[in-house]
Amino acid sequence: MGVSLNAQELTKVLDLMKAQEQAWNAGDLEGFMIPYENSDSLMFVGSKGITYGWNNTLQRYKTSYPDKASMGELSFTIIKAEQLSPEYIYVMGKWSLKKEKAASGHFTLIWKKRKGLWKIVSDHSS
Repeated sequence: MGVSLNAQELTKVLDLMKAQEQAWNAGDLEGFMIPYENSDSLMFVGSKGITYGWNNTLQRYKTSYPDKASMGELSFTIIKAEQLSPEYIYVMGKWSLKKEKAASGHFTLIWKKRKGLWKIVSDHSS
């Protein structure tokens, strides 16, 4: 059971996700990765298994999406967001890529507040 949601904190996380959409849609994978925790403990779970670390996750994106055409236009739809504690927010939603061969799936993000900044520490996307 989560604690009451601090609307200000949730807004910060959702604003970071909007910035991610904008970076992706500009073809900027490094910009898209800014909200991810830049450490070896970052965990990304996708259809090809688990990737650990910020650099490895960025490389995975670069391999899967080598150019702007393959990236398409990203949009997120938030299904549920809950503040689990003062340090953790859980976000579940849907991602969609509009491109020649459209793609979509769902994600679960765990955000952790570190030094006053929200960072994604776990991303499970399918």
